[in-house]
Amino acid sequence: MSSPRKKAILNAIATSPVRPASCEEKSGEACAVFGRNVFGLSAMRKRLPKDVYRKLAKTIQGGERLNPEIADVVANTMKDWAIERGATHYTHWFHPMTGLTAEKHDAFLSPASDGQVISEFSGKMLISGEPDASSFPSGGIRSTFEARGYTAWDPSVPAFIIDAPYGATLHIPTYFYSYSGEALDRKIPLIRSISALSKQALRILRIFGNRTGKYVRANVGPEQEYFLVDKNLAVLRPDIMLAGRTLIGAFSSKGQEMEDHYFGAIPGRVMSFMQDVEKELVALGIPAKTRHNEVAPGQFEIAPVYEEANIACDHNMLTMNMMRHMAAKHGFICLLHEKPFAGVNGSGKHNNWSISDSDGVNLLNPGKTPQDNAQFLVFLAAVLRAVHKHSVALRIGTVGAGNDHRLGANEAPPAIISVYLGEQLSEVLEHIISGKSAKNKKTGFMEVGVSTLPPLPVDMSDRNRTSPFAFTGNKFEFRAVGSSQSIAPVNIALNAAVACALDDIATELEAAISAGAKLNEALQELLPRLFREHMPIIFNGNGYAASWAKEADRRKLPNYANSVTALEHYSDPEVMNVFLRHGVLSEREILSRQEILLESYAKTMCIEGNVLADMARSLVLPICLDAQIKAGDAVLKTRAVLGDKNAKNEEEHFNLLRSHITALQKETGKLEAAVEKTQEVEGALEQARSARDNILPIMAECRLHADVLERLVEDRLWALPKYAELLWLH
Repeated sequence: MSSPRKKAILNAIATSPVRPASCEEKSGEACAVFGRNVFGLSAMRKRLPKDVYRKLAKTIQGGERLNPEIADVVANTMKDWAIERGATHYTHWFHPMTGLTAEKHDAFLSPASDGQVISEFSGKMLISGEPDASSFPSGGIRSTFEARGYTAWDPSVPAFIIDAPYGATLHIPTYFYSYSGEALDRKIPLIRSISALSKQALRILRIFGNRTGKYVRANVGPEQEYFLVDKNLAVLRPDIMLAGRTLIGAFSSKGQEMEDHYFGAIPGRVMSFMQDVEKELVALGIPAKTRHNEVAPGQFEIAPVYEEANIACDHNMLTMNMMRHMAAKHGFICLLHEKPFAGVNGSGKHNNWSISDSDGVNLLNPGKTPQDNAQFLVFLAAVLRAVHKHSVALRIGTVGAGNDHRLGANEAPPAIISVYLGEQLSEVLEHIISGKSAKNKKTGFMEVGVSTLPPLPVDMSDRNRTSPFAFTGNKFEFRAVGSSQSIAPVNIALNAAVACALDDIATELEAAISAGAKLNEALQELLPRLFREHMPIIFNGNGYAASWAKEADRRKLPNYANSVTALEHYSDPEVMNVFLRHGVLSEREILSRQEILLESYAKTMCIEGNVLADMARSLVLPICLDAQIKAGDAVLKTRAVLGDKNAKNEEEHFNLLRSHITALQKETGKLEAAVEKTQEVEGALEQARSARDNILPIMAECRLHADVLERLVEDRLWALPKYAELLWLH
């Protein structure tokens, strides 16, 4: 075995679990430390003057405009709180269109006139900042030479401290926008979409007589899947380090076939990592609830409790950052790529979405009274309408070069967007459509009159793991989101689409009631028609079956199997209108996002193509050429000793080795040319198409030959850590 690989394997085996939190911190004191590093309502109530706290609370809880008169008091109190906890710097923390987070740190200390320094943090510093915007993706909104961009405090998400051995920093969640006012981030449109959803949902609640609800919020609980790879092994793989996934690698003799990793005992090193991550998340007020082994070896999951969508998005980005950071401490690399290993399950991020009013009532809960049933059915109809009419917008929320490797595979839903309701709820809708009463095993008789429906049970169906959008009792689980992706885009699309559907429904009901119809009469006319119109989006069968694609085509459901094809439709008028209708995105912001996502796809493919070509040239082919020479020598020796007729086995091995080496050399040259050609193409869409059509197929050919060569070359000579080592050494 090659020396670096052998040493890495031995180091991986010898690595012991890192002692996580202290015994005191692990012994049930989580409640005491929860939110310790968060300047939330509790800390504000204790420290701020009462009148200032009341005004700020109205902004945080009720969405009222921030009163600038209180900014200096809040800033000074926040600074004192942060310094007490060891913070020396502050940063405006934002979500640019890179898909990651960004921060620029500034010290609290400022020089004074007498040569000394003072601790300074004003209301102006809290409310706004000006990071350089020139190097962030803008999709044409900004020119390279136009550097000015702004951050603005988002008080709906509490400020927090990231504590580290090298110093603590106060992080202030902010919006990021251009000099001309366009959103350069994903937080601004997310907030807009939440506001649009709230406005339209309140119209429905008012129709049902609810006068107490002040707002409606989308709640999200993102399940985060990830892989851990020993760092000693990962650093020997340029593809893992630069692309986040293995671009070559023969399947392990054992993968997930035995299903023995799923929910199995968590390895000691991994458990130590999980405990350290959770300790930090608890201090940041992030309600991490679940941890377990996932299906693939080396794959794991962490899941939080539901939170409001804006907070959930920030917390998920923090969780991903924390996992990457903490992995290094424990001798791991944390892989968030959707398909880091071929032949085993990839990683997703199930986006569990529901909506609730200001009184805490889940509007997707069927409820226990007939009136609740009717309201639930209206919101259900709105969701079905949103997904059916605006499925392309939802699909675009899941695009990415990494997710293309996962969607449609046996561990992920297909790219066809459909809704799973289960047999019982589907039967309810069918009888509403037909106008006939029917007997149900669980609920007894169901009358045609919507307001006289009996209570509907919460768990009305099994779960369908092949559905991209499944109803699971009182929420919808959108399973198509990729593990590395921000949950903002899909929730922006979902909130905006549902807002459009609620607008349609509220407008029709308001008109009917204004014309003299009773609510129940209006519902009995509207709901059967809505459910009939949108029944094609409901599919309770096997989404992996080949027949589903044909059936979906018959139902006229879009099937955009790759990101480039989906993104081509971002600028379609009916897609743009989803975001334009309630001001979630402007036309310029939509087109900029289309360009950014296409550019990101092309750049990702070019990087992967270059990495694979470099690996083939410098790591695979030299070893294989040496092996070829050795195999040729074996043929000659066998002929000399045993005669030509007895060298058949040696000749077959030599010819097989040589054929794949020759093919890999040829495909590597083609790959390098394809990358160069793609980089020369003008236009984001044309470049992305070139990457998809030229680079991706050649990479697959390169991999085919490299993976065969891995099995033909002696194990002791192969330099790259193999799948068995990457997946099973923890």
